[in-house]
Amino acid sequence: MKTMTIYVAKDFSKMPCVRSRDDGKKSGEEFRDDVLLPALRTHDKVTVDLNGVLSLGSSFLEEAFGGLVRKGYYTAKELSSKLTIKFQVESYVAETWDYVKAARKE
Repeated sequence: MKTMTIYVAKDFSKMPCVRSRDDGKKSGEEFRDDVLLPALRTHDKVTVDLNGVLSLGSSFLEEAFGGLVRKGYYTAKELSSKLTIKFQVESYVAETWDYVKAARKE
C-alpha cells in the first residue's frame, strides 16, 4: 500500500487561508489542484497534517477538501477511506469533514 503525508506548513504554506487563486497565493484551490489531488491520485492513503500552520481559513478548508467532492473528483465515502486529516485542534478536523459531507457535485 502506497501512503503519503503532506505537511501543509512545510510543504505548502504556514498561512493557508483563502479560497481561490484569484483571492491570493496559497489558496484552497491551489492546494487541492496542485498538491492534494496529485497525491490522492498516486497513493492509496494520504494524510494531510495541518499542525504548524499559523492561520487556517474556513474558505481554504472548504475549497481544498469540500472541493474534491464538488468538482467530482471523489465522493465523501471514497475520501473517508483514503484521506486522513490531522490537526491539534480537533474542531477544525470535524469542520473539514463537515465540508466534505455537505459538498454536492456541480
